[in-house]
Amino acid sequence: MFKSTFRLLPLLFIIGFFNLTWAQQSVRINTQWDFLRSDLGGIWEAVRPVGKGDPESVPIWQTVDLPHCFNAEDAVDPGMNYYQGPGWYRKRLPIDNPYENGRILLHFEGVGQKTEVFVYTTKVGEHTGGYDEWSVDITEAVEAFKENPICTKQFNGEIPIAIKVDNSRDLEMIPSDLSDFNLYGGIYRHLNLRYVPQLFVDGVFAEAKVDDKGKEGKVYVKTRLVNYADHQNVAVDVTLLDPAGKEVAQLTKGFTDLNGDLAIGELLINKPTLWHPDVPERYTLVVTAKAGSDIYVHREKIGFRHVAFKEKGPFYLNGKRLLLRGTHRHEDHAGVGAAMTDSMIRQEMLMMKEMGVNFIRLGHYQQSREVLNACDSLGILVWEEIPWCRGGLGGSAYQEQAKRMLTNMIEQHYNHPSIIIWGLGNENDWPGDFSVFDKEKIRVFMAELNDLSHRLDPTRKTAIRRCDFCKDIVDVYSPSIWAGWYRGQYTDYKESSEEEMRQVNHFLHVEWGGDSHAGRHAENPDKVLAEVAGGSGTDERAGDASLYGGAARVSKDGDWSESYICNLIDWHLKEQKTMPWLTGTAYWPFKDFSTPVRPDNPVPYVNQKGVVERNFEKKEAYYVFQSYWTEKPMVHIYGHSWPTRWGSADEEKMVKVYSNASEVELFVNGKSLGSKKRNTQDFPAAGLRWMIQFKDGENHIKAVAKKGEETVDDEFTQYYQTAKWERPERMLLEQVDQEGDMASIQVTLLDAEGAICLDAQNWVVFETIGDGKLIDNQGTSNGSRKVQLYNGRAMIKVRLNGTECVASVQSDDLPTAMITLNEK
Repeated sequence: MFKSTFRLLPLLFIIGFFNLTWAQQSVRINTQWDFLRSDLGGIWEAVRPVGKGDPESVPIWQTVDLPHCFNAEDAVDPGMNYYQGPGWYRKRLPIDNPYENGRILLHFEGVGQKTEVFVYTTKVGEHTGGYDEWSVDITEAVEAFKENPICTKQFNGEIPIAIKVDNSRDLEMIPSDLSDFNLYGGIYRHLNLRYVPQLFVDGVFAEAKVDDKGKEGKVYVKTRLVNYADHQNVAVDVTLLDPAGKEVAQLTKGFTDLNGDLAIGELLINKPTLWHPDVPERYTLVVTAKAGSDIYVHREKIGFRHVAFKEKGPFYLNGKRLLLRGTHRHEDHAGVGAAMTDSMIRQEMLMMKEMGVNFIRLGHYQQSREVLNACDSLGILVWEEIPWCRGGLGGSAYQEQAKRMLTNMIEQHYNHPSIIIWGLGNENDWPGDFSVFDKEKIRVFMAELNDLSHRLDPTRKTAIRRCDFCKDIVDVYSPSIWAGWYRGQYTDYKESSEEEMRQVNHFLHVEWGGDSHAGRHAENPDKVLAEVAGGSGTDERAGDASLYGGAARVSKDGDWSESYICNLIDWHLKEQKTMPWLTGTAYWPFKDFSTPVRPDNPVPYVNQKGVVERNFEKKEAYYVFQSYWTEKPMVHIYGHSWPTRWGSADEEKMVKVYSNASEVELFVNGKSLGSKKRNTQDFPAAGLRWMIQFKDGENHIKAVAKKGEETVDDEFTQYYQTAKWERPERMLLEQVDQEGDMASIQVTLLDAEGAICLDAQNWVVFETIGDGKLIDNQGTSNGSRKVQLYNGRAMIKVRLNGTECVASVQSDDLPTAMITLNEK
């Protein structure tokens, strides 16, 4: 058993990760797992006989379904550090392999961060790395256990599987715990039970090429086989189907030596249908391995596209310039942590596409196959990278893990037409994990990774972000440019970009933007810029991300309003229209995400730079991007999440409209204020702005946009407060909505005269007494029990659980406010 079990160890990290036709060969085993968030004394505690009430019945396990993340809520709990340690999963499986003498595999799509796998008490495999796919062959262990009388007596013929998962801190593991994201624990992607015959396809590598005119396509195909039957003669058939499913090319080749990667040959096709963000057409490659009675069929989706990065110039796809309009994502979501469902992933990628995204950098690790499949089908180009992120450079195990994860990422995602860049690291100039920070050793290792990437895939570029002393090693480089946030003013953006572009062959600016606290708005958001030095560089430096100390900067001294971030984004997008050499950019990030290194943010432990919140609620910035990046007619008046504006009775206020239409007409309280034509160089809002005098109280605002023959509109009601306010004296806590068992409560800060303190940013803490439960630890502005106010208010939901409860809110130097909640 020992020999057979470890026969697959060289393949342990690369088996079964491709886009297979699973058919009868694979079953997802996602339901009804026992879970324990702590360690055990040993594997015996997971499988020993337990009688009701026996001492062996503790610790108590809970039932969960996969994907499952055991930091789903505590990652953003304002009152604690998130759990980093062992967790255990166990389940009994009925196993019956339909293939005679076939193999049985457990295929993990992603587990964080270290894993050990057991069949009964036998350890059958282990893995380090939270993001690449891997498999364990459990065949011999299963067969041996079936011979054990315990199998029938204790387990009714089923096979006990136990999995130890551990996200403990480890300096000799990537990514670093200094990273600006959580190193989640759990089986947070799908787990599959796979049955394979003695001969099976372990990988297909299809290099699809086309000239820049799209006249001639070629597909060079290699495969990798696992041959437990010791077949001496194997025939491999390759068939190419066009996007409509019609066969357009075919070849067959026989092999007697099955070692290594097998070169099958080249398929030719005239004028292939090209893959493009606007029309992401894909072909299907069918690879069939045959030997004796063993037949294994493997399917891959591939695409033809021609990619070119011009030196010191733009990016070309299929012979035409394409500005990369990008963003980023982490595998992170409210209430589930890293365990996003397939439907959540698809929804997020669709929201990006509808915003106009055609490019994404997947930060900062290999992501779920569902993400890459969505990018392929939606037409989103990809930079995907390994999690060598911050901290420095570790020893041999650390470096071996990085190389293994780079190999796995490239091999596992090789055939995705969306991928154009392999990322080798992020912020590798950031020390802290080791007593010595040796730049030369980091350079040597970066060069090793660069060479490895090019050996594995010579068709794609390599890249890193923010490590100037390694920028000459990789093909594409992104410096750190945070104009108007961590350094300088947003008007410095173009000059900084041009300066950085001249220093490398291929410049691609990823990570820009700034934080915004959803629901917080400002009448004069740019006033902080008077305190910030401009023209002195826009690169993020040590300490800039801190909310304390150092030179004046918007990230520390600004108001974190949606108003400011919309202006910053608007300016960047305006300038990009005038940069014909620009390859592209990627805004950081699309969605707010959890992070252990930002406990003092307005939503604690959340990086709030997203254009949507962790629960997909759109911020105003989403529509700024949409107005520049999309063709489908849209119009959006700024301020839907700004219920009350303020100022003097005779004061003029700016109303901004974001639209991709050529002309927009604005109405306030039923009266037209005239039409304006859109001009992207007329900042802000591309000229679609009006100065108006609101009346005290409610004001109805409507915008009507025309684009060609189509007309779209947007409208909402906004309150205008002319009453001045003094310092906050009390809090008003009230119920503002109820849906079924869920009540929404809101706290508002008032001065002594009862005026709303609309600029208040106090911290507040919600609590409940009784059976009601706060819907907190969501990492959103209305889903955190501790949160900074947005314009003098904050909201949260309470699940009443069919009974009465008391909700309260506390804030320093103010009396506690309470309310009794009942089901209505």
